[in-house]
This record gives sequence, C-alpha cells and structure tokens, in this order.
Amino acid sequence: MRKLLSGLTFVAAALAPAAAFAHAGHGEHSGFIHGFMHPIAGLDHILAMVTVGILAYQIGGRALWLVPTAFLAVMAAGGLLGVAGVSFYYVQPGIAASVVVLGLLVALAIKPPITVAVALVALFAVFHGYAHGIEAPLDGSAAVYGAGFMVATALLHAAGVAFGMLVGRLVATQGQLGYRLAGSAVALTGLVILSRAVA
Repeated sequence: MRKLLSGLTFVAAALAPAAAFAHAGHGEHSGFIHGFMHPIAGLDHILAMVTVGILAYQIGGRALWLVPTAFLAVMAAGGLLGVAGVSFYYVQPGIAASVVVLGLLVALAIKPPITVAVALVALFAVFHGYAHGIEAPLDGSAAVYGAGFMVATALLHAAGVAFGMLVGRLVATQGQLGYRLAGSAVALTGLVILSRAVA
C-alpha cells in the first residue's frame, strides 16, 4: 500500500503545476500548448482518461492498446465535430457520466469483452473530443491544437496504465483494494460532477 500511496503522490505532484498553469493562463495560449493544457485543466477529463488506462490494464491482452487507441481515435472525430460547430447535446453530462461509469468498472473489477469496452470508451470519447474541439483557436491552428490535446490524452492514458500496473504488483488482496478505492473515488467524484452538470 505504501508503493500505491507513493505513486499517487508522484502523479499528483506531476500534474498539479500543469493544472495550475492551465487555469492561470488558459485563455492566453493557442496552438499546441493550448490543446495540451485543455485536458489537464479539467478534473473530469483527467479522471476519465486515466481511468481508461486503468481499465485497459485490468482487462489485459489486446485491450491494453485497443481501448486507449479507440478513445483517442474517436475523440479526434469528436474534436472535428466541435471545430466544425456541429450542434451536440448533453456534452457535460456525457463527460460526467464517463467518469462515473469508468470508475465503477474499475472499482467492481468488471472486465467486459474487448468489443464492449472499445464501444463504451468510444461513446464517451465523442463527448470529451467535442468539448476540446469547441475550444479550438480561430486563427487557423486548430490542427496543432488538436495534436496538443491528443498528446495530453495519450499521456493520461499511459499514466492510467502505469497506475494499473503499480496496483497490480501489490499482493492480491491489497491490489483489489487499491482498484476498489481508486475506482470508487473516481465514480463518486463523477457523481458530484454529474449532479452539477444537470443542475
């Protein structure tokens, strides 16, 4: 459990300065940095994307790369919808729901078939991508901005996989407890975000 807490502390310390920077000057950035900071600036995005990585690790096998890749690919498509100004509804509730559902899957150690997992994260990725897309700069650097949030998302997925590996290295009982605690915390946070989104 000590290793788990050390890992959590490291991730928090690594993300905190970036999150603070994003909130302090988020509107002043454009291009790649703007895109890179967008996922890190929102707790809902961070939790969902890290949890995708944890879920991929829990399922194992081909899911380890298929699930995050599906999220990235569909998120890019959702981003294009946002850039194009297509009307899309229930974006914030959809993002909040992704945090709740993904957290529950991890907490309950549910390992859906890969096709189901891919379809589920793809559905949620549309909402996240659209939210990023509508924030794209209007000066023609949307493609560079998109590359920024794609790279940030991939790194968050990688952090989730690393977290899953860290927990998985613990003895069986502690490992399951670690997943339950992490997943439950994510799901509960998602419920708070969801309640605010639909209020």
